[in-house]
Amino acid sequence: MFKNKGSGSVRPGYGDWVRDFEAAREERAAGGDPEWERGARLPAALVRSVQRFQVGEDGDGAELLAKAERAGDPEYTAAARLFVAEEQNHARLLAAVLTAAGANTLGAHWTDAAFVRLRRLLGLRLELLVLMVAEVVALRYYRALRDGSPDPLLAEVAGRILADEERHVPFHCRRLREGFARLPRPAKRAVTTAWRALLAGAAVVVAADHGGALRRCGVTRRAFVRDVVFSSVRMAAVIDGRGVTFAAPAEGTGQHGYPQVA
Repeated sequence: MFKNKGSGSVRPGYGDWVRDFEAAREERAAGGDPEWERGARLPAALVRSVQRFQVGEDGDGAELLAKAERAGDPEYTAAARLFVAEEQNHARLLAAVLTAAGANTLGAHWTDAAFVRLRRLLGLRLELLVLMVAEVVALRYYRALRDGSPDPLLAEVAGRILADEERHVPFHCRRLREGFARLPRPAKRAVTTAWRALLAGAAVVVAADHGGALRRCGVTRRAFVRDVVFSSVRMAAVIDGRGVTFAAPAEGTGQHGYPQVA
């Protein structure tokens, strides 16, 4: 996706991102769904936690796509549509694993409603910053489920979602870096500092709300918050342009590394 030709060098346009999302979609179609018929045995704390995350993944992305279209870049809009489709697939997978465990989905949850209201008040750049809070929290959450879930079906689903989220973060970082590129350096640093503070607050809320589920996966609340906050250092450096490169994906695999600080 990105060629490391030096600090901050990227290929112009989002056509490669479109192809990357499409390649990931083809891989999912070829691989098929998990074996839902084997069922899932989830502790009550994990059921409640997955229900809340399923609500957050479920949405049509209409506001984000409308703002992307107004930005006037058809390739970016096409890539954003494919991103939204992946998020909707995450909601489908989580709903299916809940069904396999004999549980229902929720109609709404206050944390998701708060994020949606905040994002709708903002333009594309600030909406993406708020969205990135959810994405970075999700990285640590799904890693906890993949590595520590007591149920193999949930672990498989979490692994699939995590693989997508690890591509989403560089995608959003790229757009945010471009969006804030014309700001003076102190202003960019102020933006990313505020973003990291918002992220830390969100990590605390999620750790408190999902602490029981995290413990069942071997992750303490403190460790969850620490890991989320620490991971944001590299992402903030990408967004505010402090001498960074992007980790390139393996050609044709749809897989990305995290943004890397040079």
